[in-house]
Amino acid sequence: MSSEDYIAPPFFTIISALFILSVATLFGRIRDVFYFLLNPGKLKKQNEGYAPIRDPTEDFYMRRMYGRIVDCWNRPICSAPDAWVDVMERTRAEDTTGVEVASIVPTGGSRRCLNLSSYNYLGFAASDPYCTPRVQDTIQQLGVSSCSSRVHGGTTSAHTELEELVARFLGVEAALTYGMGFATNSSTIPALVGKGCLILSDALNHSSIVAGTRQSGAKVKVFRHNDAPHLDALLRQSIAEGQPRSHRPWKKIMVIVEGVYSMEGEACCLKEIVEVAKKYKAYIYLDEAHSIGALGRTGRGCCEHWGVDPNDIDIMMGTFTKSFGSCGGYVAGKRETVEYLRRHSPAHLYACSMAPGCVKQVTSALEVMMGLDGSDRGAKKVAQLHDNANYVRSRLLEMGMDVLGSWDSPVMPIMTYNAAKMVALSRICLERSLAMVIVGFPATPVLLTRARICISAAHTREDLDWALSVLDEVADLCLLRYRTQALYTNVEADLKDHVARHFGPALAAEATIAGLAAGSFDMTRARAALRAPAGAKKQGSTGGAKDNGEQVQHEQQPAAKRTRTVAVGEVAAKTPASVSVKLNGVTASVTPVANGYHKASANGTVGAHAKAFVKARAVVAAK
Repeated sequence: MSSEDYIAPPFFTIISALFILSVATLFGRIRDVFYFLLNPGKLKKQNEGYAPIRDPTEDFYMRRMYGRIVDCWNRPICSAPDAWVDVMERTRAEDTTGVEVASIVPTGGSRRCLNLSSYNYLGFAASDPYCTPRVQDTIQQLGVSSCSSRVHGGTTSAHTELEELVARFLGVEAALTYGMGFATNSSTIPALVGKGCLILSDALNHSSIVAGTRQSGAKVKVFRHNDAPHLDALLRQSIAEGQPRSHRPWKKIMVIVEGVYSMEGEACCLKEIVEVAKKYKAYIYLDEAHSIGALGRTGRGCCEHWGVDPNDIDIMMGTFTKSFGSCGGYVAGKRETVEYLRRHSPAHLYACSMAPGCVKQVTSALEVMMGLDGSDRGAKKVAQLHDNANYVRSRLLEMGMDVLGSWDSPVMPIMTYNAAKMVALSRICLERSLAMVIVGFPATPVLLTRARICISAAHTREDLDWALSVLDEVADLCLLRYRTQALYTNVEADLKDHVARHFGPALAAEATIAGLAAGSFDMTRARAALRAPAGAKKQGSTGGAKDNGEQVQHEQQPAAKRTRTVAVGEVAAKTPASVSVKLNGVTASVTPVANGYHKASANGTVGAHAKAFVKARAVVAAK
């Protein structure tokens, strides 16, 4: 069942939310009447014989309601979307009394904010010591764009390498990449099903899936969110009745679900869905846009999270825009299915291919996650993401907030239930240098508005503690401590089930939300004990693995404690500010910047600079 089944807005909150919406509508209509009476010459006359290009109700909503709170959305940034981000400051250019939507324009300034809004789950979106030099090399060799579709001149060696690596990472036969994540769904689904086929879609599936199902021409039936029994009943009834009017058997039946639902933060109950689909010989289409890289012990997504064989999933779809810090998407599965899509998917045949630099970014990120870079940074990133997400979720629940989502999921919706509270929360958090997203109508029902925070492996515990202290203060100001006991009980039961599946039933008895929030129950130690081989020497939480003779400190320590000792190359200088490494006649200078990342420069070509930087692995201890 969904977490939303266990929540209910308090009666006073419902009344106040409806009252605010009614007052806003009433005063909007009154202002429209006065404006039209006082400014008759400014009315835009509709061309005779033409229908309004915008729906009048939507036009009113945009002008009189959304126009008042437009500053809470579409906030531009002027830095890399790392753990901290620079949000551009804006001001209102005209008042909402005009007919048009109020304009919000940049002032030229910016505010440094903790980034709780980006899908940068594994921290690859900013500069990375392994990925960035390889991207630079690829851009130098293959250019910034192919300016062509894949079937013409847009397929490079980087694209074929990525597709092979994606298939290997997922444990399937083949994969196909696309230049846009949304188009991956909207163009793949119509290529797989059509007239005479049946699609069973989860009620909360993403709009890209909705667009694809509508374009396909197939009959679409919706089952309740994460409700396998309802899917079973719907499948049984649909097969018995057959196609509408003719009652012929369906040509094809496809069940479409998501790995993690972006507005709820919930993981799909994939095991039960697979059992039902196999029972009725239906195909399974799994959208892992938010789960690939974020769920599972090694980041391999929903299948690894639930212990499902990837070969039981007919079409595995995902994007590179979240965990991998790039753009585009992929479809993976059996080779014959992938080859069929190569010949029939419009986004592959006609759309411009992924830029080579973006392709290399994904390839490099996958290599880190699979340990092909010679380190265990990938495993540490995934573990850090899970620890961060579970810690924040438990703390928010202990504060008395209604938080949706599954354990290990980096997406956390905080229910506000009231549009006015949602807007106040957004503005106050921005004033306190906290960047987060709010979601309201029509993306959610009117009484289920929410704020959504996204956790990253790049966040340190100090970052998260500071953010939680701000949210604790804002919860009092906006009256967000609903303390829904049914939700809390359900989430705690999910925690015990999660721990039992991943760490064993013995630890599940000890697992509580309060213990996780206070630190008395530590999933990090449980995970380390589970992975440690018998008789292995125990290491402290800051101890790392040996890599080419150098001692690598834990990736996610605070920046002030991250160190590396140069093991390769000739060290010309070493200070707390920078390190210079001379290798094969090329001198590379490495200087620490924000959040543990480093900037490099060299006196040679980009290729030589990258080799010197990566091979030497020069990193400085910051005071």
